[in-house]
Amino acid sequence: MQPQQNFSAGEQVCTQCGSPMPRQMRFCRTCGNRLGEGPAEYTETVRLPGATASRAPGTTPFYPSVNAPLIQQGAAKAKSRRRLGGMTWLWIILAVFFVGGGLMSAVRKNVIRPATSITINRSRSFVGVNDFESTDGGATFRSVEPPGSPADRAGLVGGDIITSFDGRQITKRTDLMDLLTKTPIGKTVEVIYLRDGVSHTTQLTTISEDESDRLKSEFEGRPEGIGYFGFQSERMTRINQPETKTFGVRIDYVEPNGPAELFGIQKGDIITDFDKVPIRTPREFLARVRRAYPLTMVDLTVLRDGQKIVIPVKIGKIR
Repeated sequence: MQPQQNFSAGEQVCTQCGSPMPRQMRFCRTCGNRLGEGPAEYTETVRLPGATASRAPGTTPFYPSVNAPLIQQGAAKAKSRRRLGGMTWLWIILAVFFVGGGLMSAVRKNVIRPATSITINRSRSFVGVNDFESTDGGATFRSVEPPGSPADRAGLVGGDIITSFDGRQITKRTDLMDLLTKTPIGKTVEVIYLRDGVSHTTQLTTISEDESDRLKSEFEGRPEGIGYFGFQSERMTRINQPETKTFGVRIDYVEPNGPAELFGIQKGDIITDFDKVPIRTPREFLARVRRAYPLTMVDLTVLRDGQKIVIPVKIGKIR
């Protein structure tokens, strides 16, 4: 049914509720009745000034449906305003990532992990030598230090080659270091070693690192001072000649007016013993001189021109 029109007033009347409508309007703003299809209903969104709306008795006010095109456009605009931009999402993701990482780190710190099968034992037994080195037939060392250490009490000297330790064969340095790691501190063990090609057996009792440090500290701080001889250990040569059975250290430098020169030690002399202790390495000779009490007499056994000579020497003092 077509709507009634009032051409003189420029209006028409809604056929549903009887409310006046502008001539171009095809959508009743009072009851929502659609009079037809046309572009005007998609552009008219506000009530015209001065327009009045009355509804027929018994009718209810009109509330536009959510399916109406104008309402859909408004909702779409509201959604577009609420939509987050790409950079905003990026910052949100980064914040979640860092917060999550911090939470995971806190959880891991409070988790008690089971012990693994591989453990590192940082404590080991000590025997009182400067350090071990691999050599033909076993493990050797250059000097016994400090005085009073297990190796010192067992009669070992620098240059000895350990071939067996606590019943285990030694072929290289790591063999001995592994055994020292496993050997309890304070255990007495049997040591087999070579000196000048001859095998010897002795026993020693291992000590802790703290005990070794204590012995060293006591020696370096003793009130008598440190012995002095008048030579340079780096200017000595180790002599190891099994064919002639010549073993010792050759002095390649004698300090002028030092104890060695004053008591007749000459360049080229081969020192074989220091106060009846075999000397087989320059570092062992230095260690024996240092531990000797200053101003005391010691006997040096030297080879000179193939002849063995014993020379008494008075030890000097460093401090």
